Amino acid sequence: MNLSVSIKKKAKELGFDACGIAEVSSADTEALFFDRWIAEGYHAGMKYMENYRDIRLNPAGLIEGARSVISVALNYYPAQKQSPDAPRISYYAYGKDYHIVLKDKLRQLWQYITEELLPSIEPAPEARAFTDSAPLLERYWAWKAGLGWIGKNTNLIIPGKGSFFFLGEIVTTLELDYDSPQENRCGDCRRCLDACPTGALESAGHLNANKCISYLTIEHKGDIPSELASRLGNRLYGCDTCQEVCPWNRFAVPTREEAFTPSPAFLSFKKEDLADFTREDYNRIFARSAVKRAKYEGLIRTITNKRRIINNKKDKP
Repeated sequence: MNLSVSIKKKAKELGFDACGIAEVSSADTEALFFDRWIAEGYHAGMKYMENYRDIRLNPAGLIEGARSVISVALNYYPAQKQSPDAPRISYYAYGKDYHIVLKDKLRQLWQYITEELLPSIEPAPEARAFTDSAPLLERYWAWKAGLGWIGKNTNLIIPGKGSFFFLGEIVTTLELDYDSPQENRCGDCRRCLDACPTGALESAGHLNANKCISYLTIEHKGDIPSELASRLGNRLYGCDTCQEVCPWNRFAVPTREEAFTPSPAFLSFKKEDLADFTREDYNRIFARSAVKRAKYEGLIRTITNKRRIINNKKDKP
């Protein structure tokens, strides 16, 4: 068994649902699209996306002598879901913060590589592990590593498994065997584009974050524009619509990762709780969740925006 095969085998043992390897190089095919996306202001208030352009387009800038990107995917599709009329939280935030879970698994994978597969190699290979924590085009590298393709909804779609996956990477100086990218298999389907509540998917693969409910309820600072707040429905944090309507997600199965199991407090969260939603409620319900990204103030902002829309409708003759 060669080194690359052994790495993929161990990744599966650690609970990852997919693992592939790509050669570090410049993502030239992405440069034009990325630059246009930024120039159009479609990154909205995420000004950090303008930083470290060279590294985003070439991970060689993350570690000197980088040769390979080991890309992994971890399923987060929930076995238990919120009540349909509950304040909707995106599936990815149901359980423990994914940054913690993936980083630990990536650490274990690299430890296995260095201690079990390459215990005496000199000089020792170098590596850095990431999951949504570096200026790295994660979906692009997952595609290059053969995990799947980037769909019209901008999510990585893994054939036979769908798109409800967290992505993680190890950028390393190791030279390994490389996988081939997969062809896009979205075909003529446009369900995600047609279903987007705010029209944020303006064309295939072209997301305008200024309109995106996930951006507006998680990253955005300040009030949500009224015309967009009116389309939130019962969404409080994030939006899964473009994934829920994707035909490839008919293959989605519940995650095996216990850390992503929602707590009883989370599953019992109901819209009546929003009437007097305290910081203590927030800490109790979302104690270990990625919802912490929006902070208590962020959720209160969204709740207030929704109330304003409802009250305005009531006031109209």
